[in-house]
Order: sequence, then C-alpha cells, then structure tokens
Amino acid sequence: MSAFAVQLTNGCLPSDIEQEDKNTFQELQRIGALEEVDGLWRLSSLYRAGRLYIGKDGRGYVEAQFKEQKDLLVEPDHLGDAKHGDTVVVKRIIARRGRASGKVVMVITKAHLFTIAYTHRDEAGNFLILNIKTGEPTHAVMEGMDLKAFKLGTVMKVDVDDDKVLEVFGHLDDPRVDEKISLALFNREDAFPPQCIEEALQIESEVTKEEHPERVDLTHLDFCTIDPVTAKDFDDAIYFDIPSYTLYVAIADVSHYVPYFTEIDKEAKKRGFTTYLPHKSFPMLPRELSENICSLKPKVDRLAFVAKIALDKNSLKPVKEEFFEAIIHSKHRFNYEAVDKIIKTDGKEATGKVKEILHYLLPLYKITQRLRKARLKHGFDFRSEEIKLTLNEEQLLTQTQIETGTPSHSLIEECMLLANQASAKRFKGDGDSIFRIHEPPQLSKIEALLTELAAIGLYVEEYEDAPSLIRAIQKEAEKMGLSAEVDAMIIKSLRQASYSAHNVGHFGLGFSHYSHFTSPIRRYSDLILHRLIKTQLTNDEEEAEYLLRNIEPLCVRVSELEREATKAEWDFRDRKFARWAKTQIGMFFEAEVIEAGESTKAVLQGEIKGVTVNLRGDNIMLFDRIRVMITEVNIAQAVIMAELVNKLEKEEMDL
Repeated sequence: MSAFAVQLTNGCLPSDIEQEDKNTFQELQRIGALEEVDGLWRLSSLYRAGRLYIGKDGRGYVEAQFKEQKDLLVEPDHLGDAKHGDTVVVKRIIARRGRASGKVVMVITKAHLFTIAYTHRDEAGNFLILNIKTGEPTHAVMEGMDLKAFKLGTVMKVDVDDDKVLEVFGHLDDPRVDEKISLALFNREDAFPPQCIEEALQIESEVTKEEHPERVDLTHLDFCTIDPVTAKDFDDAIYFDIPSYTLYVAIADVSHYVPYFTEIDKEAKKRGFTTYLPHKSFPMLPRELSENICSLKPKVDRLAFVAKIALDKNSLKPVKEEFFEAIIHSKHRFNYEAVDKIIKTDGKEATGKVKEILHYLLPLYKITQRLRKARLKHGFDFRSEEIKLTLNEEQLLTQTQIETGTPSHSLIEECMLLANQASAKRFKGDGDSIFRIHEPPQLSKIEALLTELAAIGLYVEEYEDAPSLIRAIQKEAEKMGLSAEVDAMIIKSLRQASYSAHNVGHFGLGFSHYSHFTSPIRRYSDLILHRLIKTQLTNDEEEAEYLLRNIEPLCVRVSELEREATKAEWDFRDRKFARWAKTQIGMFFEAEVIEAGESTKAVLQGEIKGVTVNLRGDNIMLFDRIRVMITEVNIAQAVIMAELVNKLEKEEMDL
C-alpha cells in the first residue's frame, strides 16, 4: 500500500499530505469519502484504500488491510480506468448474488506513469513497439513523427495514459543507454531540481566552532574514518577510549543541514536512498552536501551526531548509551585495504598520527572480533558474495571482482551495529520510531527448502525451530562444500528486511532492537531517526507528534524506495552481463546449476563472475557442475540463454 493510502486509512491532518497528493485528498473530501474524527481525516467506513490486483479473468481485488477484513472483489465493469498494481480508493457496494464488493472511485497512486519501450521488427517483418520490461507489444505515438523512421532498437519513454513519447533515450546498441533504462524502470533520479542546488549552495561550506557553543567539543579526540578507497561521502567516524572501554560512533549530522519541508528534504524523501551503479552513484542528497559539509572529511571540523557507548570490559555488553550533538575533527582517513594490511602486520610499519590511532584501533579490532563471535550465537553469518563490476569508457564490462568481508569491514560493521542497536533501544517499539525489522521466516518456507535440498542428499532430521533448522542446514552444507550456494538459497526463503513503526526485532542479526542510525547521507530512514532522537533530547513534543503521526506511511515509503533502488542496481548489472554475453555467443563455459526445475538457471564459472544464464537441457539437478554454450542474448530484457553441453565430474571443475 502506498504511503498516502496509509495516511487515509490511519487518519491525518490536511497539512501532513504531500504536495502531489493534495488535489486527490480534496477530491475525496468533496465526494464524501473522508470523515473527520478527533481532528484527523480518514476514510469513512464505506470506503477502503489499497493496492489493486487484477486476475486473468479480468476481476480485481483490493487487498485487506486488517485481519478481520477480506480482499474486496471488484467486478470488471467497476474497475474504471484503474490498472493492475494501482493504489485505489473503492466504495463498498452489494454485488450480484449479494456478495460485498467494491467500485473504484479514484486511483490515488498509479503503479506506472510511463513505459520504457523500444522499436523492433519480428521475424515476419512486422514493425512493433515492445515493452522493455515484459517483451510484450505496446503502443506509442509521437507528434509529427512516424516511429518506423527510427532505427530499430530505439528506446523511448512512453506515457501510459495517452501513449505519447515523452523522451527518446537512445539506442540499444549504445551501452550508455543502460543507465537511463535502469534508472527510469525503477524511478531513480539523476539530476537534482535547480531549487535543491540553490539551497545546497547557500549552506555553510565550513564549520566554525564559535557558532556552535552548545555542542560537545570532541575535536581533541583521534577520530578516524574507514571506507572504500573510492568513497566520496563519509557518513561515520569512530574513536575508542581504552581506559573507559567507551566507543564513540560519530555520524554526519545531516538533520542539522536539512530541515523539514526544505526543497532538499522533499527531494531526499522522494529518492529515499542513494543508488550505486559501478561507474557512478546517484545520491539522495545534492553532492554539494553529501560530498562536502555533511561528509566527515579528515583534518576539518565537522558537525556530528554521536552515539557514545560504554562497554563492560568482561562481557562487552553496553552499560551506558548516550546520544548528543558534537563537533569532531577526524585525524585520518583510512581505506579498507590499508586497515587490512595494518591488522595483518600488527601496525609495525605505522608512523606519526596513524601510529597514535592504532593504539586504540588494534585493541578495538580484537574487541569487535569478540562482539561478532557473541552475536553469531543468536544471529546468522550468511556467506553472500558481492560482485563488483568494472566498466570501461564505453560503459562495457571489462572485469568483475568478488568482494568478501575482510577484517576491516568487520571492525566497522560491529561498531555500527552497536550504534544502531543503541538508537533502537531508546524507543518502546509500539509505533514510536522507525525500526529496521526482519521477521522470522515461515517454518513452511524453510521446510520447503529442505525438500529441495534433499534432492542433492542434504538432510536435516532434528530441529526445534527456524533458527536451529537454518544452523543445521548450514552445518550440513559446509560438510558438502556448498556453504555459499546453500546460504543463497536460505536467504531466498527468508522474509525481506524492511522498515516498520512497530518493533519485532531482527531475525537475521539476532537482535531484539535494531534501527538504521549510521547512514543519513544515503538513507532517509536514518535522517528520520536522527530527528526523532533529537526530539527526545530537546523534549520537543510538537515535532515528535508530527513525525509519529506520519511514521507508518513513511516506513511504507522508505521500504518501497529501498527495493526500487536495489532493483535498479541489479537491472543495470544484468544489462552489463548481457552485453558481455552477446560477445560470447557460441562460446563454452563451465557453470554450476543454482535453480532446477521449470526455470533452470546456472552461474558461469570463469574470469567474469556472477553471470546467470537461463538453461535448456534435460535431467539437470541442483548444484550440478556442467559445461554450457551461450546460444542467445536478449539485450533489451537482459536475458542470456544457454544450452547444456555435458555434465562434469567435480575433479574437472577444480582443475
């Protein structure tokens, strides 16, 4: 359900409504669909808001919002102009045969405003406009232009309502068009509106201590940052005081620079997250902020929001957790590779300020190792591999690299986890904050996974609950040398992590309380959490009331935006893999089957990592080691087809 639909269902003030929803809100008031109760406007009992699903028989259903409700049937002649996936307001009516059903009175959020399509000619020579997402024929018109005049493979953005071409993106033969396609398919933005940039340029470019006398001055402490070598925005810095066993996690104080209702805030709320493609990032905040005044750069004063966590020296449990606004002065910028080398050599080659920082950083690394070991007694360590793509100037794939967690990653991760937990523990969890939740899996899903794994001889007989079953599966997979492969399957069977106003804990991490506090430069969820904690520190009840009145729709919004950002990243990766595979048609590759059955898939084993192919062939089993030949590539839909050549013995794969 959309954020606006949540507001209509829960009740809201007219002033809470986003600008783009105000006309719809007023129209719903005009037709009498809304009623005012205790000062809040909500849908009256005859109306319901929800996402519309249309079945193959043409009948629609509006999803139930509460356990006591049923999905509401909408007959084809009561759908109006609504399309599958739209969020609608329906009015309950009595349908034929006396069953309660609904009639769509308004579409409040369209599932799709536009289609990405391309020109194509089929084998029979027919000219077609194809939807790039589905491969199905669609329609497009362009004033004063015959689309047949375009070169075949021309990509365009088409309005879903009137089929008018809104923009021509380029051509499928040009690898640079991939970026435009992936961003557009998942509503990701590149350029910022001019008013955002204007606001950003008016913000101070340096921090002057004298202007912030109310802040805690921590500039004397040897904070440092640890990030990828290519990083331009530094969200977090750390310092550890050994005598008191106190960890300071300093986070960029974005909320100081981005007040409510500013153009920057509106745009950040719309984007939700920074999107990362291999060659470029598409930030949530203008670069004038994210890479400058908000970034905790080395050797300059910066405003920070600090989590100060004192640990028990024996148990490493937090004994005191504080949050406050501060000024810090990061003394050194490390990258992951440099810290890994320092840990490996115990810092023997370090000199100057780096050597001073290592007095706490190396002991802190040992502490974080203990923290991780304790955490994994309750949480899980899934061996997922990140594939990093390298593109050339033409935006073609030249190489891939598997990125695994290293000691430096682990050091920073454990520090951030402590701060994220501390931030969540400040709240009750009954709709009073924004939590990062991961619900426990349905046991039926894990048992279905067991059935699938039984086909390759992996059995688990004794287990008490979902966590013990997952651990038992992992143990058996390790014996068979299939840890990474089985972990990938386990992850697929789990629910997705999301944002919620109600705390149910984080199953994957094994935490009872968890929020996202540490990345406000690139996640809107963290920015909201900072604002909420600050209302506690200043006892600002009015601001807290505003935030919490809208917290549920906001959680819905950021959860959806997170999925869209991730899908855009995956779609772009798959397009680059497809372009590479096009140059490999007719070539043979060793591969491993990762899905068997109706849609058999395999991952190629070779210099280019992570390429998944759709497989044709008989008697293919899960995790079979095979030889395949790439036979066909659809660049528009980023689909790679391959044929089974033969199965391999394990020894052949290891050569």
